[in-house]
Amino acid sequence: MNGASPPQFEFLCALSVDVGEIISMGSAPLGERRVVPIVGGTFEGPQVRGEVLSGGADWQVVRRDGVLDLDARYALREARGGLIEVRSQGYRHGPPEVLSALARGEVVDPARYFFRTVMRFESGAEELSWLNRTIAVATAERHARRVELQAWRLL
Repeated sequence: MNGASPPQFEFLCALSVDVGEIISMGSAPLGERRVVPIVGGTFEGPQVRGEVLSGGADWQVVRRDGVLDLDARYALREARGGLIEVRSQGYRHGPPEVLSALARGEVVDPARYFFRTVMRFESGAEELSWLNRTIAVATAERHARRVELQAWRLL
């Protein structure tokens, strides 16, 4: 052990991301390719708050082992006007019956499935420049037309 302390986290923000219909691109060598449009939403935390802009998307692969491999890119407009690019990659997986219920848009207890992402940010706004050095880990819940995330900044 090199004496480094274990990672610590600080709450960054809660995001409520509105999503459109899943667009299946069909089966590919690694699984079913899909894209989910990001159409709006909000975010709020101790240092930032604002809106999720439409125009982003979550590019997904439903892997043959049942894991949903997520790669989302979208933009936020912070209340002071600054823009933030978000890159979020992660996994969602769980028992087949739970994933089927989520696919049907049913309400499912988030404790019944794993949904986590790693988030990175970029902003040209001076007051948000600290985000350019931030990595966050988020827990997430899938709803019929919305994804709820709780993002925690890695210190």
